[in-house]
This record gives sequence, C-alpha cells and structure tokens, in this order.
Amino acid sequence: MRYFIELSYNGKNYHGWQIQPDVISIQEKLNFTVSTVLQEKIEVVGAGRTDTGVHAAQMFAHFDTENELKGDISYKLNSLLPHDIIVHEVFSVDIEKHARFNAISRSYEYKIWLGRNPFLLDFSWQLHSQNLNIDLMNAAAKLLLEYTDFQTFSKVKTDVHTYNCDITEAIWKQNGKELVFHITANRFLRNMVRAIVGTLVDVGLEKITKDDFRKIIESKNRSNAGLSVPAKGLFLTNINY
Repeated sequence: MRYFIELSYNGKNYHGWQIQPDVISIQEKLNFTVSTVLQEKIEVVGAGRTDTGVHAAQMFAHFDTENELKGDISYKLNSLLPHDIIVHEVFSVDIEKHARFNAISRSYEYKIWLGRNPFLLDFSWQLHSQNLNIDLMNAAAKLLLEYTDFQTFSKVKTDVHTYNCDITEAIWKQNGKELVFHITANRFLRNMVRAIVGTLVDVGLEKITKDDFRKIIESKNRSNAGLSVPAKGLFLTNINY
C-alpha cells in the first residue's frame, strides 16, 4: 500500500530535504521516525528537494508498506519527530501516485522585511536603509512568464537534463514592511528562486533595468544574475496534484 504524508518544517537546523552524508536532513528524520512507528524499514520519497535552511509550509512525501495503517499515525509520528517538523496528515493513495512525479505545480514565497524585526530573523531577509521600487520589480517579474529556459538562475553544477520551467505566477506583494515574492511553476531548478529574487532586488534598487533583466535571462549565464539571497526567507508553500 502507498501512503502520502503532508508535513511542514522549519528548515533552520537542516541541510535541506535530501539525505546526505554526515549532515542532518528532513528526509533522514522522517525515514527514521516512520520506520520506528511502523516497525519496518521505510524510505520516504519527497515531492521535491528544498535546500539547506529553506522552510516548507506544505511538503508531501510518500512511502510504501505491506501493512494497513491503523490508529492516529500523525500523532505517533509527531510524538517522535523533532519539534520543528510537523506531520499534518497521513492518507492512503493509489499505488501509482508519486509524490514527486505527479505534482502539477509548486509554489514558493520569499519574504523580505523592510527594516529590522528581531522576531523574524529566522524567517525573512531583512533589508534596512534600502529603498526598493516595487513597481519596477513587478514589471521585471512579469518577464519571467515569457520564458521557459532559466539556466541563468540555476546552480552552476547540477545534474538536471533540462533548464526548462513553466512559470505561471511571479509577483511581489507588499503589506506594510513585509514584502513577499510569490512564484509558481511546474518545476524549479536548484537555487532558482533565490537567484531570481536577488536579481529582482537589483531591479528594485535600480542597479539594473527591466531590459537588463531580460538580457540576463536570455544570457543563460549564472554570473550575470544577482546574488543568491539568504535561504531563511524562502518557503515552499503549496504543491498541487
């Protein structure tokens, strides 16, 4: 039988989703906890790979077991998981449903705080003494919907077969001092959102123009794009099936 897990996590203390040697990951913690509760070796498959320090308001994973789950599995998992990983639901699905390959779209938010706030240090990139032109940033962000090849914003050494992504939403929204970038696509490249945000902030600071932003996309050269902004402001917010 196949089961889906819906969970959230604070990524501050983890080296991303994927299991890696000698570091702590979300997948490692989940594998251990599910295996302990079910009393069998379980390997969960995630809907995607968040990088070191990135958070997830919504993540899905699946696992297979020969046994039908009984009782409140979410409660049992949460009683053993670290406090910064929370399981919301565990539910059965068709054996063919895959957490990663059946996802239609994924949405991220990147949070910037325009000033200083000690209570948001772990969950936003704080910019003080910076005046951002939000209208220019949104004008440039719209250009993303015109392209599919985003090699410019990809981590340089990566094992992907294609840099193509179908972006369906890219917009900045401001509420007081909080500035949030919303982006949705069928898939994302490693470091892509953080590189896009860094480049759009350059537009907002009027270091580059909208036309410059277009040329940066078309260059397919990571060195032309802006900095990779801090991971702590990035949240995976929705996965659609």
